[in-house]
Amino acid sequence: MISRKARRLEQARKRRSKNAWYGLGMFGMVGWAIAVPTLLGTALGFYIDARWPGEMSWTLALLLGGVGLGCLNAWYWVQREGRGDD
Repeated sequence: MISRKARRLEQARKRRSKNAWYGLGMFGMVGWAIAVPTLLGTALGFYIDARWPGEMSWTLALLLGGVGLGCLNAWYWVQREGRGDD
């Protein structure tokens, strides 16, 4: 009896339709997944440049690193949602 209920629950989860709110939520999650590492990298780079000026711009380097890390993070979450992992 329990296995039958578990099987029905799993089938219901697979049939779950994705509506517009789900899409907007995913869009927002991807945006934040990219924005947060980018802003943190920029802030850290700005701090390093203010404390220890040099020939290299740490702000620009860490901004690009944050964008790269954010894109990898967003790709991970989109792939995870596509597989249906929880």
